[in-house]
Amino acid sequence: MTQFGGRTADKLAAQLKNAGVKFIGTSPEMIGIAENREKLNELLDSLSIPHPPVQSVFTLDEALAAADNLGYPVLVRTSCADGVQNKIIAYNDDDIREYIKLNKQLYPLLIYKYLSGKEAEVDAISDGENILIPGIMEHIERAGIHSGDSISVYPSRTLSSRIKREITDYTEKLATALKAVGLLNIQFVVYNNEVYVIKVNLRASRTVPYIGKVTGIPMVELAVKCALGQKLTALGYGTGLYPEGNYIAVKVPVFSFDKLRNVDTLLGPDMKSTGEALGIAITFEEALHKGLVAAGLKIKHSGGVLITVRDQDKQEIIPIAEKFADLGFSLYATARTARTLNAHMVAANSVRRIGEPEPNIMTLIDKGKINYIISTSNKGRLPQEDDARIRMKAVERSIPCLTAIDTASALVKSCLKTKKNVEEYDIVDITKII
Repeated sequence: MTQFGGRTADKLAAQLKNAGVKFIGTSPEMIGIAENREKLNELLDSLSIPHPPVQSVFTLDEALAAADNLGYPVLVRTSCADGVQNKIIAYNDDDIREYIKLNKQLYPLLIYKYLSGKEAEVDAISDGENILIPGIMEHIERAGIHSGDSISVYPSRTLSSRIKREITDYTEKLATALKAVGLLNIQFVVYNNEVYVIKVNLRASRTVPYIGKVTGIPMVELAVKCALGQKLTALGYGTGLYPEGNYIAVKVPVFSFDKLRNVDTLLGPDMKSTGEALGIAITFEEALHKGLVAAGLKIKHSGGVLITVRDQDKQEIIPIAEKFADLGFSLYATARTARTLNAHMVAANSVRRIGEPEPNIMTLIDKGKINYIISTSNKGRLPQEDDARIRMKAVERSIPCLTAIDTASALVKSCLKTKKNVEEYDIVDITKII
């Protein structure tokens, strides 16, 4: 039974079967289909389940042509297993050229249309006939940031009943088609009100302990019983989508950047977190606040906010910056971002970049005037780039650095507006919330 051993165990499944090892649970053949992107896409097409379009390329010219055909932004990665740390979201030709310059030995490459939508995922249990979905988890950060680095919320906050039904339906179809027995994990993106499947794992995922704890469903126990031949209908938890509870649970990633040298904290398709924390409360705002503090974020209710964002994010950052200003924060921004904010009546001080005469960005940070940094620039995959240096400086000075617009929005609209400290919240006994 390989489904509790992660990707490494899945890779060994076919070899073990060829060596005569008997399997219980999902078969190595089905695991192979889920792990092979081309075969999985063929299966999704046969089931009429939408998925992002993709092209395989072998040269720079082919990569640029594929991106032009699909339309920017695109997700670029190697054609080998998803676990390889070589994925980016490219917004223009220069991004692809830079990626290939750094990864020139990794052809063929896969170019996916990047769908900038709401990401959701499920961990499900299948007995080969029926499935049980303990809950649908919704990510705060939109698709494009690794699921392990995203803040995850249960129950989902914004998904409609129709979307939840489609997610449940697609999960049932895939579990049946792949003859899944035991645990499976499926990741979705909701884009333009349509559900797309972006990943299928026929194994336990890192979210099993989280969703099992907050729903009270012993997922590992049920999965093993199903693998040994028992049916979900006889195990006491029903089938289909399990009813939602009254508490909100927020899973927040934990990072160890302070222990690593020259590592850019910019989040993206490659996983960088090393752990996770959990916040539980009656309200989303309180649960998020608890989770962020438990994960090590130092939440301040006053001070300065430094904003430096890529062009694609400049319009979205305006209402977020306005919220910070309304709460009494002083705003600082790099020249082009400052011009955008000031043009929309959000007062921001323009600051000089690194290498320009002092006072510049580094001066502000070193003098303790900055309490939050919002940095979404996709430049800086090479550590010497300015934006990467700013993010690494934030780690050095223990300043919260938010590299996703959605994270910054959730922080200012949920945690900071309450003006509360985490000590003011009630402690929730996780054993009594079920």
